[in-house]
Amino acid sequence: MARIIIGVFLLIFFISLGSTAMADSIFPYKYQKETLPNGLTVIMIPMESPGLVAYYSVVRTGSRDEVEQGKSGFAHFFEHMMFRGTKKYPGSVYDSIVTSMGADANAYTTDDYTCYHMNFAKEDLERVVEIESDRFQNLSYEEQAFQTEAGAVYGEYRKNVTQPFALLNEKMQDLAFDVHTYKHTTMGFEADVKAMPEGYEYSKSFFKRFYRPDNVVILITGDIDPNKTLALINKYYGEWEKGYISPSITPEPPQTAERIGEVAYTGKTLPIIDIAYKGAALDPNNNDFVSALLLSDLAFGETSDLYKKLIIQEQKVQFVAGSTPMNRDMPLFEIYSMVKDENDINYVRDEIYRTLDEFKNKPVEEKRLNDLKRRNKYGFLMGLDTPDHVAGGLARFAALTGSIEVIDQLYKHLETITPQDIVNSAKKYFMPEQRTVVVLKGVKQ
Repeated sequence: MARIIIGVFLLIFFISLGSTAMADSIFPYKYQKETLPNGLTVIMIPMESPGLVAYYSVVRTGSRDEVEQGKSGFAHFFEHMMFRGTKKYPGSVYDSIVTSMGADANAYTTDDYTCYHMNFAKEDLERVVEIESDRFQNLSYEEQAFQTEAGAVYGEYRKNVTQPFALLNEKMQDLAFDVHTYKHTTMGFEADVKAMPEGYEYSKSFFKRFYRPDNVVILITGDIDPNKTLALINKYYGEWEKGYISPSITPEPPQTAERIGEVAYTGKTLPIIDIAYKGAALDPNNNDFVSALLLSDLAFGETSDLYKKLIIQEQKVQFVAGSTPMNRDMPLFEIYSMVKDENDINYVRDEIYRTLDEFKNKPVEEKRLNDLKRRNKYGFLMGLDTPDHVAGGLARFAALTGSIEVIDQLYKHLETITPQDIVNSAKKYFMPEQRTVVVLKGVKQ
């Protein structure tokens, strides 16, 4: 009931923004985007959230940018090191300031970007701008602290690979890619992470190259005055020197034959099958890519025929789901399923293939397609109910494109997709020669 009330409130609020704004934009809030002379981009979104502010610092560098041999994992490593502090505000002092404000600060790393985020009361905005700008410009750590954190990161890696999905993902990326840096996961190759304590000097060069204003987007949402906020950004970030050096990333060559792999998991788990196809980078003007975003839900979502058959009617799988990610370069379009009986793995696999073949040859009903478009749009709007949800929902778009205009472009293009476009997309991406299949099985004790 609470969710429904919130939804009604949001729809009324979005309409109240004005007919011009609603006609011209899918994104419901007015925003102000500014770029400082040093290249730092700041996007400010004032919204109805009395006293609350979200502050996201998006570094447009992730595991994708780790091009040097033997140096994977450093983007994730800096997610940790950035909390070690500076000479002015050492890590313990930074933590105490955040705690004293009652703020919530954390970070995460992805293949394409690293994001630092904080939620706090509006009266603490200047303090937050000050401490965040300080650590982005003046991060400082000694070799011993570096080695300690590197050891902790390796411990995190070892913990992660005790989970079946982490092992499955690691195997899939390594098998599916030959030369592109998507070949390794965000954590990195194990040998690289294990050797990380020896990379102190390299770590300083990594920070110097990538943590530059011309490679960062700051998203500030909530109860803010954009002009006053921009003045604070200029005050504390204005002297930060530009100098971002873009890495040279080798494009992945076309895949010409199916690849098959298997993972033996030394623990209890039901078998998991992961079927992946070479996809396409985020491009709101690419009709096939935009169609694929809808195709994933049509073919494998909870309203799909396959979902009803495998889960409800036959009860052969725990779940089946499609994933069509938005990435800077070519990602994998994947279909996952956890199979209840190992003897049904091939059956489930073939049912997935059969479903994809159906979408290659038979256009989806127009009503079903239009219903999905409406659900996607409404779901997106419903997710924009707090400053943190707004900033969090925009972070990937800001990281991939440096702005958020792509949202309107993408959703407007989604509205134009036809049943024949879905057919064309299925034929383009979901071909056997572009397929990689990995099956994970538990080792019988």
